[in-house]
Amino acid sequence: MDYISSKEEELNVKRWPKDAITAGYRHTVGLKSDGTVIAAGDNKYGQCEISSWRDIIAVAVGNAHTGNSHTVGLNSEGTVTAAGWNKYGQCDVSGWSDIVAVAAGWRRTVGLKSGGTVIAIGRNNEGQCEVSDWRDMVAVAAGDWHTVGLRSDGMVTAAGNNRYGQSKVSDWSDIVSIAAGYLHTVGLKSDGTVVAVGLNKHDQCDVSDWRGIIAIAAGSHHTIGLKRDGTVVATGWNEYGQCDVHVWRDLVSVAAGCTHTLGLKWDGTVVAVGRNSEGQCNINDWRDIQLPGI
Repeated sequence: MDYISSKEEELNVKRWPKDAITAGYRHTVGLKSDGTVIAAGDNKYGQCEISSWRDIIAVAVGNAHTGNSHTVGLNSEGTVTAAGWNKYGQCDVSGWSDIVAVAAGWRRTVGLKSGGTVIAIGRNNEGQCEVSDWRDMVAVAAGDWHTVGLRSDGMVTAAGNNRYGQSKVSDWSDIVSIAAGYLHTVGLKSDGTVVAVGLNKHDQCDVSDWRGIIAIAAGSHHTIGLKRDGTVVATGWNEYGQCDVHVWRDLVSVAAGCTHTLGLKWDGTVVAVGRNSEGQCNINDWRDIQLPGI
């Protein structure tokens, strides 16, 4: 059974994707259908103190391979709020406006504006915030030290660290969705195949044989693909069981953190596998999480 129609899929992945589940280093955030937000896991820097947020339409969290994290919320009016670790000013987004999508990397926040331009704030030692000249963008993704942008023509651009070739995406085409991990980048093509570049130490880039994929997610060292039939595939580092998703069914969305993986089911509940040292996988009682396209 197809859980997302072709038209809904096209709209979701090509224009301003809005995530309702997102996973960070050691915490998990979910957006409910009423615009409120819930969180589980590490709260050392207040990254889970989001219960007062209202009228949120998308969430993002800093997904680092190690270190601290923050949480970002996109308001329906196009403003942005943030909570958590702010050593590099990555939470100083209160002045942003006209934002239609958000992404969070390690120590920075990225915002996509309705006109297709991009803004970023936070640490820029690798050039990962140098996105002011980007144009005609429809989606953004943030890895640890690199930022990726998807243009409306299906081409991809990147800024920041390129030590392992994770920013070598200029030759990609026909891309409809992007994801960025610690040192790798993943792209979903319109035909349901997937491409990846960057560090492949744990086989996180071994996606060339995937077919029928409608959504992707990138953790620090693993990659997740959601298939049209609601099942999930995974590749990469699996020390904590973060790739043990083969039994999942009825999924409509996926997210990947540092060492855990999330799946949103069509009934608004959430499943999780992987490291749970801080309670980041304690989401079994979550209900009414917003579905894609709603």
